[in-house]
Amino acid sequence: MSWYGRVRDAIDGLARSSPARFAILVFTALILLFTLLFSLPISSATRTVTNLHDALFTAVSVICVTGLSTVDMATHWSGFGNSLVFIGVNIGGIGVLTLASILGMAISRRLGLRARLMAASDTNPSRIHVGPVNEGQAVRLGEVGNLLLTVIVSALAIEAIVAAMLFPRMLIDGVALGDALWHSVYYSAMAFTNTGFNPNAQGLTPFENDYWFLGALMIGVFLGSLGFPVIYAFARGWRNPRRWSVHVKLTLLTTLLLMVAGMVLYIILEFDNPETFGDLDASDTVFQSLFLSVMTRSGGFSTIDVSELHGSSLLVSDMLMFIGGGSASTGGGIKVTTLAVLFLAAFAEARGKVSMEAFGRRIPRDILRLAVSVVLWGATTVAVASILILQITHAPLDHVLFDVISAFATCGLSTGLTQDLPPSGVIIMAATMFMGRVGTVTLAAALAASTSRQLFKRPEERPIVG
Repeated sequence: MSWYGRVRDAIDGLARSSPARFAILVFTALILLFTLLFSLPISSATRTVTNLHDALFTAVSVICVTGLSTVDMATHWSGFGNSLVFIGVNIGGIGVLTLASILGMAISRRLGLRARLMAASDTNPSRIHVGPVNEGQAVRLGEVGNLLLTVIVSALAIEAIVAAMLFPRMLIDGVALGDALWHSVYYSAMAFTNTGFNPNAQGLTPFENDYWFLGALMIGVFLGSLGFPVIYAFARGWRNPRRWSVHVKLTLLTTLLLMVAGMVLYIILEFDNPETFGDLDASDTVFQSLFLSVMTRSGGFSTIDVSELHGSSLLVSDMLMFIGGGSASTGGGIKVTTLAVLFLAAFAEARGKVSMEAFGRRIPRDILRLAVSVVLWGATTVAVASILILQITHAPLDHVLFDVISAFATCGLSTGLTQDLPPSGVIIMAATMFMGRVGTVTLAAALAASTSRQLFKRPEERPIVG
């Protein structure tokens, strides 16, 4: 047998026991590889070796498509380093399990059942948790091959469209031709992958009043945060919404509601803040509030100094970041469908109904258990990381909580705390980003060595709740 066949069989054997564990191993290997590459002198603008903790943090932030940084991303990295950032966010934006599926397909030259299950798990985490389910899904198992093609094509197409929208505006604003071409492609990738890195030291300051430019970024962030199953549903038939799955409808409805709610809250809370929106007229305040609402969902771009927001606005931002984007998207957080399921359960309980229902469909109770687990695990991760960072830095709680949630939700917005962290704090934030991006369901499935089926039921007893 050739070396190619032995490598293929070894990878196939590794993936056989646990697709989720294999995907996490791929994800970890990518982080280690990019840490090494970022450490090389050729990656820095000064041709010096980057500190290990800074290289590791940058690698995690890039592969996790977070957008937080401990160095100035616009000036620290060389052309080679910036190319690594561009490539890394596109790899990370595809998704852990989808990436593993594509690698498996490239090796075997066919998309087998195991690869289909891995990709299907990325679009619907309940398949990892309890196996294939009977209810209609955003993407069925037999359609996963088309989904993977949609992932690649949609990512390239959306980034190309956003770059085409940005390029002429940058030329009009006086940016040199070469820089305008590179920056437009860079910004489009950062928008669609919901990363938020800036290629220039001024950030978005030169474009803070350019609503075409900011609007193009919002479009990229919005499409990236919807998730590939939703994009796939659009590709199959956007003219017939009645055929959309419950997942697609819940994702769209919850996303739009959160965008509008965030915009309204920012208008109310920040209209009198001279450091943010206080000096703007009504139309500008509405637009900038909408921009901030979209970006706190996982986008990471900002036209204002986040640290100048009122404490109430920081708390609203914390909630929006923690919720994040759609499942199997480039966004982070607990996902909008998780929030929707929790509210559906609360509404069903209030009305005395046994099961949850949405859009004429019944949602099984195991999805509720999964949603509760995701929220609990996410809240625990944020709480532990916040306590550790508070102990290390003694910084204000609202700033620490904001940056920690931004790391967990792979958002990328920062009050400035992250860049000033000592090495121990950097490692904690890197671990928080990893936990947030890998996903609670994927990690739980990877840690479970096997799934045992209980063939008996214990006596029932009801504890007092509430």
